[in-house]
This record gives sequence, structure tokens and C-alpha cells, in this order.
Amino acid sequence: MIKFLDLKKINERHRKEFQEAINKVLDSGWYILGEQVECFEKEFAEYVGTSYCIGVGSGLDALTLILEGYKELGLLSTGDEVIVPANTFIATILAVIKAGLTPVPVDVNENTFNLNPELIEKKFSSKTKAIIAVHLYGRVADMSRIKEIAHKYNLLVIEDAAQAHGAMLDGFKSGNLSDAAAFSFYPGKNLGALGDGGAITTNNQNLAEVIASLRNYGSSKKYIHDYIGTNSRLDELQATILRVKLKYLDQDNDKRRQIASFYIENIKNEFVRLPEIPENTMSHVWHLFVVRVTNRDLFMEFMKNNGIQTQIHYPVPPFKQNALKNYSSNNCPVAEKLHKEVVSLPISPVLTENEYKKIAEITSLFSL
Repeated sequence: MIKFLDLKKINERHRKEFQEAINKVLDSGWYILGEQVECFEKEFAEYVGTSYCIGVGSGLDALTLILEGYKELGLLSTGDEVIVPANTFIATILAVIKAGLTPVPVDVNENTFNLNPELIEKKFSSKTKAIIAVHLYGRVADMSRIKEIAHKYNLLVIEDAAQAHGAMLDGFKSGNLSDAAAFSFYPGKNLGALGDGGAITTNNQNLAEVIASLRNYGSSKKYIHDYIGTNSRLDELQATILRVKLKYLDQDNDKRRQIASFYIENIKNEFVRLPEIPENTMSHVWHLFVVRVTNRDLFMEFMKNNGIQTQIHYPVPPFKQNALKNYSSNNCPVAEKLHKEVVSLPISPVLTENEYKKIAEITSLFSL
């Protein structure tokens, strides 16, 4: 069976470097907000191209802390509305709610799966204060148009870059295309830790300083607390793991692009709709390779019977989840259609040539 994602194989490549890095942390005797976190924050900020990076406990925390940071700076207030794409992982919406704000879903572009800028203004009200653009599946959202709209109405723009480590637009990396950005280092991400982790990138010094305090009980100096903070700190062990893997991120993303190009060129099947290729293929880091199939269950069973594991990202739109039933009246037909058809094929930097060739061959054989 070809696994959808073989995390053990992905990380096995770095075992020796991991062990050396972990030994340094053990020998240091310092395990929270120490040298490794500080070094990773500097290195990741340099990689993204921003002035600041703040390591936190998860991608959800990263988004939440950005919004809470803006509240502390007086740029957002409880009850303000935040535009979010209807097609995303639920964490995007949970962050808005956890920060005391109101998510407003906007439907997505059927070809890119990302927020449709042409629909944003239709959902505006006097309470609209920010837009969260999600770079879903590793493809950068239409940031040029989104920022144009935001500038027109003086709105904050925040990137949910949890799936887009290393993705680019017009020479700028994701994480440096907005006022602030949130990353997740969940193990399955393009840059994945060996546990939970996240980060915020920004060029705003005031926001960076507030978030650095908020993540640490609202404290910038021991036992002195300026804000109602939380405990959300990227720990030293995860930071040292991420420092190792960051060195190989671009190389791994190139392998993902290679596999995606092979799929697009070699999967020939009228029943399987392939993802649209961005004009600049270097902009997409292919966190997921998502196809669309009308009879998804039949397709997944066919792939399984032929030794290939597939997954669904995501089977239920966030606004149709029980947890968000207060928002279920929102009408986003494109997102709802996509959630019924999307299937993710295996794609990772450790897929062998024989494996991705087999995946393309078997996918081409599927028939209704």
C-alpha cells in the first residue's frame, strides 16, 4: 500500500541531525523560550522575508494571537467582523471566534479553491475590519486583489499560511504578503515539527512585541504582566527540529512540484478533474494535490483496491459543522460543491518515482 503520507520516512532522513540537535537542547538545561527558539525565529523570519517571527504553540494559536494582538493595539474590537473563506480548515474560523470576533464566510473560486475576491465586498458591513486569506493546499490566494480591496476600506489583511511554507507571489514569500501571517508546524505540513507548533510573521514591531507577551502569560518581563495572556510557546525541542528541517524546505518543495507536474502531465481521465496550474508554477508548494471526482467514494475504493491510500480535505465545510451551527445559514454553493468532490492524492518529498508513476497510472484507469 502506498501511504498517503509517510511521516516516519520523511523524518528518518534527518535522524542523525535530529539526535545531534536534541542533545544540544538536553545539554543546555534550558527548555522553554531559549536559544533554539530565538535562533529559529530569526532564521524563519529571514526565510520568509519579514522583520519579526514569534514562535507559538500551534497554527490555531498563531491566528488567534494575531487577532488578540490587534485588539490590544486598538485596531480590532470585540464583535468586529472578519472575512474568511468558506473553504478552509475549521481552525481559521475558530481563531476568529476565540478572539471574540465574528467570522463572515465568503465563497471561493472553483478553480483555485481560495477566497474569491470578487465576492468579498458583497459581505461587507460597518463592522468589517479584517480579511483572513487562506493559502489553501499550498497555493497563494489572490493577494493583489485582496489587498487592493483592503486598502480601499482600510481593513487589516492576515494570511493563514498554515499550508504554504515557501509559497511565493511576485517575488515575495507567503508570510510576507500581508499585515501578519500565521503558520502551523503540525507534523504533516511542508515544514513539520515532531509535534505541535506554530509561528507568526510580521513587519509590525508593535504587533510583534504584544504577541510575544501574549504567548507568555501576557508578560515581557518575569512576573510582570501587561496583558491577559495565554501559554502558547514554541518549545526548544520543536524549534531545534524545525531548524534542521528548514534547511531542506525548498528542496522538498521542489520535489513536490516535480510530482505535481508529473501528475498533471500523465493523469488522463475524463472522470478526474485535475487542479488548475498557477501561471507561476513556482508559487505553489503543493501541500496537497487535490483532484475532483463526482463519485468520490467509488474512486477512493478503487484506489484502495489498487494499493493507494487517498484522503479527503475536507469532507464537511466548516460552516456545516455542529460546532459552527450558528453560522450554518450562510450560502456558499461553490465551497459546498467542492467539499463533496475533492480527493487528495499522495504527494510528498519521499514518494519514489515508481510510486508516483503508479499513482498516475491507476488514477488514469478509474472509470464510473
